Amino acid sequence: MPPVPAGESVTRTVVSGGISRTYLLHVPDTYRARQATPVVLSFHGRTRTSEYQQELTQMDRLNALVAYPQGTIGTDGEPSFQGAPYSSGVDDVLFTSDLLTQLQRQLCVDPARIYVSGKSNGGGFAGVLACRLSGRIAASAQVSGAFYPQGGACEPSRPVPLINFHGTADTTIPYGGDAAKGLPAIPAWLAGWAARNRCAAAPRTTTPVATVTRYLWQRCAAAVEHYRIEGLGHDWPSTTPNPDSDTPSVIDATPIIWKFFLRHRLPSRH
Repeated sequence: MPPVPAGESVTRTVVSGGISRTYLLHVPDTYRARQATPVVLSFHGRTRTSEYQQELTQMDRLNALVAYPQGTIGTDGEPSFQGAPYSSGVDDVLFTSDLLTQLQRQLCVDPARIYVSGKSNGGGFAGVLACRLSGRIAASAQVSGAFYPQGGACEPSRPVPLINFHGTADTTIPYGGDAAKGLPAIPAWLAGWAARNRCAAAPRTTTPVATVTRYLWQRCAAAVEHYRIEGLGHDWPSTTPNPDSDTPSVIDATPIIWKFFLRHRLPSRH
């Protein structure tokens, strides 16, 4: 029997770095004990919770084991993850690794299909994981990501597929960056990943719907994809109202992220 009944979500605990940490785990209806199942981790933004991230992203609908980790209380008294000026100093990369190890011990996990995603500070942390846990995760997705310099140097052991969403009207984490806070412009951050992923040509742009520009870098060792959404604030894009915004967006980020994830697997080690 899985530690969480299929089709349900339960808060679980893992000790990491001597600290008891929690995460909300959803096991899909389709889970079978002998069938290797993908894992998606979804990290909340600063001030938020696992439950908020679950409701925001609707990732429970995916045919995957979905874990929503809970951040620790930072220097500002709010929950957050590693890689920001207000982070607690806890090693969340280790926490992520320990969480994955627990899932792999207790459930039938496909080790080639482990994915990370997040919003805002959690999106920034999904970027940190692409840098620091590249030997274990197959791809990373960031929505309204906060890419502070406190995330540290980015030296992945391999090119990591990456998909990114950001609104031009985001005043919390501006699209054009915020020099005072050390936040890069989103195009500059993406250019860094295009270089790491050895993309040999500039991105090709398309317009999947009005006000959305999709950038797809060309001839890369691993995919780099970006959705620039005109007029979107600091929100998780959704065509229906969600906890971030009562105003629907023009695209749904979650199914686009899932389709991207399904195209990528962790290369086998030889």
